[in-house]
Amino acid sequence: MEVIKYPNRETFAHISIRPELDRHALEKTVATILEMVKKKGDLALKQYSRKFDRVDIENFQVSSKEIENGINTIPNDLKDKIKISQKNIEKFHSSQVQPTQIVETSPGVKCWRKTIPIDKVGLYVPGGSTPLFSTLLMLGVPARLAGCQEIIVCTPPNEQGFIDNTILYIAHELGIKYLFKIGGAQAIAAMAFGTESVPHVYKIFGPGNQYVTVAKQLVQMQGVAIDMPAGPSEVVIIADNSANPAFIASDLLAQAEHGPDSQVLLVSIDEKMIDQVQDQLLLQLKMIPRRKIAEQALQNSKLVLVKDIDTAIELINTYAPEHLILSVSDPHSISSLVKNAGSVFLGPYTPESAGDYASGTNHTLPTNRYARMYSGVSLDSFLKTITFQEISAEGLQQLGPVIQKLAERENLFGHSSSVAVRLDQLKEKNNGH
Repeated sequence: MEVIKYPNRETFAHISIRPELDRHALEKTVATILEMVKKKGDLALKQYSRKFDRVDIENFQVSSKEIENGINTIPNDLKDKIKISQKNIEKFHSSQVQPTQIVETSPGVKCWRKTIPIDKVGLYVPGGSTPLFSTLLMLGVPARLAGCQEIIVCTPPNEQGFIDNTILYIAHELGIKYLFKIGGAQAIAAMAFGTESVPHVYKIFGPGNQYVTVAKQLVQMQGVAIDMPAGPSEVVIIADNSANPAFIASDLLAQAEHGPDSQVLLVSIDEKMIDQVQDQLLLQLKMIPRRKIAEQALQNSKLVLVKDIDTAIELINTYAPEHLILSVSDPHSISSLVKNAGSVFLGPYTPESAGDYASGTNHTLPTNRYARMYSGVSLDSFLKTITFQEISAEGLQQLGPVIQKLAERENLFGHSSSVAVRLDQLKEKNNGH
């Protein structure tokens, strides 16, 4: 990891740069995949499955028999732990339900909002070097709570052409019927445009590699909504001299093992802490099976020494991390200064992995500085709101002149007339009495 000592504020933007592939080449490749799937449907999906997943897929949809066989292999202890995680995610997301509230903005003028589930949603569950079944919990639970009628799931198959059994079990538990063996940018294309096998959806959710992220951004330009640009994982840790170096190293490695394009940062006000964390990284690297992947990610990562906590906060707000861990003596006071982060973890006993799996918050979060303007997935992500309004005769008599004056100021006299014709009718009616 690169060590940076006392950087100038002018360099914060440079420190915040994530590792990226050639953007132009990436967009060109992904655009070709999208166009091929749009034109050739399942035939293109089969070609890309053979090319990228190294497997021939005849039927993309997972059969009920495959699901039955798969879920029978899951040990009861794992099922119990999944149910605890599911319960916590449901509890946290259920708390986000907002009741309909009618507001009388003026006498006789009532306005309200009604939330409606998005009918058709697509969930992308990353596979790659390891199937991230937890993502199906994070996306499937709020989709079901929201009441989405059609939930489509795409996830990469292994080289034998099968889906991870844990994903099959969770899909079964959530009542998800449409599960497809498709990964990468071609999965995003299938859900965006539809094929002979895969229904098209209105909104696509889920993290992925840079190809998946770019695919989501490109289909958004063609009329399909997305949750956010959620790419390779990242974490920033702020630490003072109260922190535990072993804890910090473990959290850095937890993110680094996601993939070679992940990035992790430690920002500390204590130089000894940086040295101790480096020692712990070397020690703990030997103990994780995905050591080579983590080592590649660490080459993209940084250890930053700053003079004080205020500077650390300024740096992380510039960086806008997906995950932020506050490993400091008073995390609550510092947390109030955080403006840009996907999810924040306070104190020594709140590892980032808790949010990944079981605390209840959602782990689908904005990466690559998108936390400056995007939020993580929530129940609201699967809902849309429709505004309603109702104006009584008395209400229009009071508010009408306001509408007319504003409309005429914009030279939109048709707008003004739509009020005038009603007011005239009310005037005649009143005079008749």
